Amino acid sequence: MPDNAQPSTKLTNLTGVGPALAKKLARLGIYRIEDLLFLLPLRYEDRTQLVQLGALLAGQRCLVTGEVLLSETTFRGRRNLLVRISDNSGQLTLRFFHFSRSQQAQFQPGVKVSCFGEARKGPAGLEMIHPEYRILRSKQGTAVDDSLTAIYPSTEGVQQGRLRNLTEQALRRMQQSPPAELLPLSILEKLDLPSLADAIAYLHRPPPDADVDLLLAGQHPCQQRLAFEELLAHYLSLKNLRALAVSEPAPPMRAGAAELTNFVDDLPFTLTNAQQRVVDEILGDLAKPHPMMRLIQGDVGSGKTVVAAIACLKAIANGAQAAIMAPTELLAEQHFRSFSDWFRPLGIEPAWLSGSQRTVARRTALEAIASGTAQLIVGTHALFQDGVEFQNLGLVVIDEQHRFGVHQRMALREKGSGEAGQPHQLVMTATPIPRTLAMAAYADLDVSVIDELPPGRQPVTTVAIPETRRSEIVARVHSACAAGGQAYWVCPLIEESELLDYQAAEASYTMLSEALPDVRVGLVHGRMRQAEKESGMRAFKEGVIQLLVATTVIEVGVDVPNASLMIIENAERMGLSQLHQLRGRVGRGAAQSHCVLLYKPPLGRLAKSRLAVLRESNDGFLVAQRDLELRGPGELLGTRQTGLPEYRVADLVRDAGLMPSVQLAAESIQREAPDRAAAIVRRWLADANRYGKV
Repeated sequence: MPDNAQPSTKLTNLTGVGPALAKKLARLGIYRIEDLLFLLPLRYEDRTQLVQLGALLAGQRCLVTGEVLLSETTFRGRRNLLVRISDNSGQLTLRFFHFSRSQQAQFQPGVKVSCFGEARKGPAGLEMIHPEYRILRSKQGTAVDDSLTAIYPSTEGVQQGRLRNLTEQALRRMQQSPPAELLPLSILEKLDLPSLADAIAYLHRPPPDADVDLLLAGQHPCQQRLAFEELLAHYLSLKNLRALAVSEPAPPMRAGAAELTNFVDDLPFTLTNAQQRVVDEILGDLAKPHPMMRLIQGDVGSGKTVVAAIACLKAIANGAQAAIMAPTELLAEQHFRSFSDWFRPLGIEPAWLSGSQRTVARRTALEAIASGTAQLIVGTHALFQDGVEFQNLGLVVIDEQHRFGVHQRMALREKGSGEAGQPHQLVMTATPIPRTLAMAAYADLDVSVIDELPPGRQPVTTVAIPETRRSEIVARVHSACAAGGQAYWVCPLIEESELLDYQAAEASYTMLSEALPDVRVGLVHGRMRQAEKESGMRAFKEGVIQLLVATTVIEVGVDVPNASLMIIENAERMGLSQLHQLRGRVGRGAAQSHCVLLYKPPLGRLAKSRLAVLRESNDGFLVAQRDLELRGPGELLGTRQTGLPEYRVADLVRDAGLMPSVQLAAESIQREAPDRAAAIVRRWLADANRYGKV
């Protein structure tokens, strides 16, 4: 049933909320009174019992009370207000650095005060710095709370006391008009979860005997109840997008079998079984009269590009245009060269479109795209900008899809909308995504996995070496280049930085040029002009440059089979998936390849475990799983770029175990109570459309 029990209400209906405060609350994602119910505490404080001053321990956060013995202002380095209180069991100093004259006047000897804060060791015993306090009236006892005190995510200008007051008002409204229970009773009983109203009330005001450790770990049944419904809402939303997409028409592509057979037969290599399986899945999708929406996952070097080329050739053989979009010009250029080499012998001349294109070249490309002369178009985000009109766009291929915002992908797809329907869509990623995360983030896509490397590929040997042994690594680079090999030397920054003690690319370039006078050293980084970058990369690919010093711009897209040595500076500060992507730039030829992770000692426990994963495994899926556990899904998927929704309660790592149950529940609800499914999505994603139709 639709969630009509608690209609959306304006925040300004709450006592104490005006337009200014409502604007500040919006920074916390609070736009309606109901949003306050889902602003869950970060942690809890125990103000349910009073601690005697004599029993107070350093580091303890607690509620105390005492009588003021004395107060004084001191000027030791900075102005301090010191207030000494006693409760006959012991004494405590309250220290204030920021205080007014009227505040100072409150602390008269004999006045009773109630305080909450953290006890710390001070010059004269234990003290609390800037505690929360209340002056008690004569004979007034200290009021203890009847529940744990919630500490909420905050923002400038909104104090904790204000948030607690507002959530209290929202909770009272909820008691008068409880939210509809949208999960079927059978699901709640099977998973042993409480009702939504009970879970919300408990999490905002836990009883004194609540298991705080369980709450802090996010594993309390009440938290799991909310996380489950939120994950369900997002999953249902993506499935809705999927259902909407497949309900639309698309041009079925069934011709071109002979062209594809000839193309594959003429390749200088044989497709792996995994590549052939994925090709078959794609061709099956393209033959249907509704849009393909497929994600190809494949580790670095698994051969995704040639699979995409076969899909493009199929579209062209059926009289449609195919467009390939990449996130960077370097990667787009790599694709343009590869596709040109494959397609020019077939009489297909790819068109190039990028933001840095000269006016004349851009105008020529736009005319060819609009007229249909350009059957294959390769480019960056410039493909979906105003002024680009396709004659008959039948297939969209998006590489490194997590680098694009959903709206960008949607814009390119919409450019292909026409009388024949929507274009087919194929997205690719070299960032392997753990199954449970893919289930949550890409429920609107069919997923194909190329889980096999081409024959002859040898695993890259990875070692971690402290930067104190840099001279040994330089000597190793010299030997590799002297033997006819090539090497990368990757640095996180372009220039020296006083704030970050990273080895800078330009400094490394200078050092290596001096240390290796007989080696041809080149430099590529993101601030170079496009022509300079392209020239540097081409020189490296052609062997003119033997050692390429670069920033992480070479993370994806550069294919130099002769490069067999990768040196990565400050490896301890990079994410696992990024390191794995960089490592994938070598090992693309027949020679045994090596990756050296240079780090600055001493290594912390987390950095040690991260580098150990890379030393022990070349499996991108295992690396991605560990990266997910260490850094979270936002970093792995690029949440900031993609517009993937931020979860209010759920955590894709912590709550991954819920996803199989979420999937089953979604199928059950969609089948038996579709109106409930719509209501769940509305409750959690009132503005879900902002994520776009992908």
